[in-house]
Amino acid sequence: MKKALIVDDSTVMRMMLKRILRNNGYEIVGEADNGLTGLEKYQELNPDLVTMDITMPVMDGITALKEILKINRGANVVMVSAMGQHWYVNEALEYGAKGFLIKPFEEENVLKVLKAI
Repeated sequence: MKKALIVDDSTVMRMMLKRILRNNGYEIVGEADNGLTGLEKYQELNPDLVTMDITMPVMDGITALKEILKINRGANVVMVSAMGQHWYVNEALEYGAKGFLIKPFEEENVLKVLKAI
């Protein structure tokens, strides 16, 4: 079973992603509500997949993405952003994110992104 880490400051978004990922063969090994905690959990848990919100307190998702990719250039990080944040998504993809999800998302869109990884 693939291991996933969900990083999002919204409890509701984490719950939605957790349900979708669990229903599709992922074990949720950790959650974080900011980029710094997400980075720490990435180092501790070594997940196969990270879903990373872009706008969060303490450390934003773009900074956390860069730090994770310093640790593991091949990390599978999928960025999660709200509508209207396309410039952040493009930046994240340039830095090495493997894909992106736009909130609010539906299960079939999440699965499409995961299959592309």
